[in-house]
Amino acid sequence: MYIFLYRFGTWLLSKLGAAVLIVVLALVGVGVWLYLNDQVDAETRRLEYMEGLRQAQTEFTAQKATVLAELQDLRTTAASQEERIERAQKIVAGLMEMRSWWEEWFGDGEQQAANETQIARMGVLKQEAEGRFAELQTLIGNAEVNLAELDYRLTAVERDLESSAESQSPVAHYLRDAWEQSKWYLLIVLVTFFVGPSIVKLLSFYLLAPILARGKAIKFSEELVAVPHVRKSEVSTVVNLWPGEVLRVKEGFLQSSDDSLKRKTRFIFDWSIPFTSIACRLTELVELRNRQAGGRLAATLSNGDDPHMELSVIEVPDGASIILRPSFLVGVLTKGEDKVEIRRRWTLFRWQAWITLQFRFFEFVGPCRIVVAGSRGVRAEILQDEGEGTRPARRTNQLSTIGFTPNLDYLPVRAETFWGYYRDMNPLFDDLFAGNGLFVLQETSRDSDQTGPKKFWATIWNSILKVFGI
Repeated sequence: MYIFLYRFGTWLLSKLGAAVLIVVLALVGVGVWLYLNDQVDAETRRLEYMEGLRQAQTEFTAQKATVLAELQDLRTTAASQEERIERAQKIVAGLMEMRSWWEEWFGDGEQQAANETQIARMGVLKQEAEGRFAELQTLIGNAEVNLAELDYRLTAVERDLESSAESQSPVAHYLRDAWEQSKWYLLIVLVTFFVGPSIVKLLSFYLLAPILARGKAIKFSEELVAVPHVRKSEVSTVVNLWPGEVLRVKEGFLQSSDDSLKRKTRFIFDWSIPFTSIACRLTELVELRNRQAGGRLAATLSNGDDPHMELSVIEVPDGASIILRPSFLVGVLTKGEDKVEIRRRWTLFRWQAWITLQFRFFEFVGPCRIVVAGSRGVRAEILQDEGEGTRPARRTNQLSTIGFTPNLDYLPVRAETFWGYYRDMNPLFDDLFAGNGLFVLQETSRDSDQTGPKKFWATIWNSILKVFGI
């Protein structure tokens, strides 16, 4: 629980910090834009703004005085109507007290008729006064509301006028204008910043991914001529060069080698794929050649900059091949002057390619030995029928896939858990391989330890490389 609260607090603080930065940058940007497009001096604008405030103050003050006078008149009129009601009630009460059975039988008939007429007239007068009093009470209530609203507006104008009179800074002026013009846009941006990614991920995982993952698998070959052999990965690996063999390897991975090996520099790994070679840093390679007859020479390869990077050698027999991402490539061993044959497989018109945004694959054809590097190790997963009538299939993290034999069915499927995808622990789609063959993967994603802006730009760059199968 403590770890969860700590992570949530860290995430919330980072979001709030980013939100504050967005607001500050937006206000500064809009303020600069207003300054560059402003044709009037800031001080003139400030004085004009203050003059408008003073005019509004005068108008509100006059309206307040008018409303106060009207309110006083209404209250005076209401008081007079209240007095009329009280007088009418007293008169009616007095006349009612004069009624008795004696007066009805032996009293003055004319006087009694006059009294009844007076009671009726006082009743009408009282009813009229009460109606007028109720009407006046409504008018008084409306006037009091108008007075309160005028007080609020007048107070706001006086406060703004006071702050404008005290502020002589053009910076404050432009920031205030920038805020007034962009506050609603900023609110939309901040709401999108906080909840937008979550909404997009929810829709992507539960709505789009199940629809997009439906389709026929990608398959580059129907038959598996031979299964490549993948050596166990190690932090450093020894590569044997037999007579006539040539090793082309990244200079940063060459730790040591026999002195009898002839060396030279190879500027581009393969001139048929120059841009791919540059993007994968397969430039200025060291070319080691064994020219001794009947003698075996060796070179030790290791990554001195990253202790978590391990190397493995994939031995591809004659006639066999493997689909491989060149970004994992460290070096290649071939016979004599032979170049490793690389076939480019384009999948522009395959639905799965548009799901994973990978439109090109590289197929390395044997015979050759390929040295690859993977984070925390390289592992081969072998798929083969076990005689139970079920076709073997296995899924893996898309970021970990290094290569696979071309006869396997390759299909992107939705990640297993939403939480792993939501926390960027797993991409939206996993790689699913089915059939008899093998696929090669690294133990962990290479950029899993990156955070912040570094991770953002690494993700952008990796996405671009992925489009071209690199």
